[in-house]
Amino acid sequence: MRLFAKYLRPLARSIAFGMTVKIVATLFELGLPYILSYIMDELVPLHRVVPILIGGVAMILAALLAMLGNVIANRNAAKVAREASRHIRHDLFEATMHLSSRQTDAFTVPSLESRLTSDTYNVHHFVGMMQRIGVRAPILLFGGMIITLVLDFRLALIMLAVLPLIGLSVFLITKRGMPLYRENQKAVDAMVRVVREDCQGVRVIKALSKEDYENRRYDKANADLSAKERRAGVTMAASQPLMSLLLNIGLVAVIFLGAHFVNADLSKPGRIIAFIQYFTLMSTAMGTITRIFVNYTKSVASANRILEVLEASEDCRHSDAAPVAADDEAFLVFDHVNFSYKGRRNNLTDISFRLRRGGTLGIIGATGSGKTTLTSLLMRFYDADSGSIRIGGEDLYAMDAEKLHRMFGVVMQNDFISADTVSENIRFGRDISDERVRRAAQLAQAADFIEAFPEGYEHQLTAKGTNVSGGQRQRILIARALAGDPEILILDDASSALDYKTDANLRRTIREELHTTTVVVAQRVSSVMFADHILVLDHGRIIGAGTHEELLEQCPAYREISESQMGGAFLE
Repeated sequence: MRLFAKYLRPLARSIAFGMTVKIVATLFELGLPYILSYIMDELVPLHRVVPILIGGVAMILAALLAMLGNVIANRNAAKVAREASRHIRHDLFEATMHLSSRQTDAFTVPSLESRLTSDTYNVHHFVGMMQRIGVRAPILLFGGMIITLVLDFRLALIMLAVLPLIGLSVFLITKRGMPLYRENQKAVDAMVRVVREDCQGVRVIKALSKEDYENRRYDKANADLSAKERRAGVTMAASQPLMSLLLNIGLVAVIFLGAHFVNADLSKPGRIIAFIQYFTLMSTAMGTITRIFVNYTKSVASANRILEVLEASEDCRHSDAAPVAADDEAFLVFDHVNFSYKGRRNNLTDISFRLRRGGTLGIIGATGSGKTTLTSLLMRFYDADSGSIRIGGEDLYAMDAEKLHRMFGVVMQNDFISADTVSENIRFGRDISDERVRRAAQLAQAADFIEAFPEGYEHQLTAKGTNVSGGQRQRILIARALAGDPEILILDDASSALDYKTDANLRRTIREELHTTTVVVAQRVSSVMFADHILVLDHGRIIGAGTHEELLEQCPAYREISESQMGGAFLE
């Protein structure tokens, strides 16, 4: 309920207006059977047309006012639900963007996606429902009870005996249904994860003819979701038939006793007809209340999942260490850094090195050796478990996160291209002039092929850049990183799709024209061999460090990689 209170409080005036209109409309609706009873029992026996016509006009006006009020209230309810869910989605997305990488891993991306979509929809639907029928149903129920007690308290006692049984059954069924809906949302997350993975890897799946395997994997997740939906649905579906059974039993008793009272001149026909109409209104209200409880279980489960993200506590490490004197020869320093993703086995162990300002650090190693993990610590996507990292003499964990990230230009593995023009993909939402965009493209060796497009820099790219080659896509991403004029440039396997000539030109341009501190992560020796300092990683440990020539002499693993990739020519 905290979520509803937080986001509905600013909309209190609109909610109050809508509820007032809905209450007035419902009272008009509630008065219709009573007016009908009065016409039949008091005016018809007089055999006078004018009073009957006046009564009929009164019924029509009450019905029109009820309809008009309901239309206004329902439109207002839709507006409130729309505004509340818009703010929830905004804050939830913002909170998602500020989660640490460790928290994102814990929630999982498919779960975050479903919280932003299906969970916010469930909350939106419930907020609208509560204003449309959540106000109307109790008034019909309790107002009907009061009026029927006034009309004939003996018949009303039948309903008063039935209603507590209905309330108890709804409570017990709802209590059992809430945990089932929470499990249902987890199954939705699992199915979204499978769909997401298959959509991203569709080319590999087709290339390896694994369609049948992925179909079976999806069918398993789909079957699990269906089973949990069935359990929740069967449990909650029992409420409506049970309620209808109890109400119909009460209605039969009312009709039977009502007929007896009329025959015995203890009541009048109009009163019995009104009583049956009120009983029908009350049964409709009870059905509505049951639906509200069903949706309440869904929305509370969804609201709690949203709150888990909104209230996720900051898990970033902080340091009060005072900056040390800036030393250009030790601009970037890792000092005995250790890190593990899940707090068990170390993914990086005792990582120590220093790099001068404007220098180039090469990181090479087998897949899974910790290369990308090291750069993730540098950019503070994750916090090290122990050790220290300094940039320009300042402790990484004492730096403002926004200031830190502005220092970097990054090209990551599997980085993305948006469905926009080349120039906008290079700008990436930053205030960068056309001149800087073109300059960045030239430095990234991308200007020639971009200017060869008929539209030049306004050439439209598809999502993920599927209408350009892999090498062209990488050069656009490198141009994006360079356009921000970074102090530190990180190229994580950024030249894997480039030919050797373009790769060499790119490295020479960065080294000779930019003088930027550069970190190059690669599996190709040719991409790191001209670096000032090279780290060779294996299972999260440094097994070799030095220049290309030093490593050829001192590090068997590096020498083996060089021989396998470039033969003996580079080893002489």
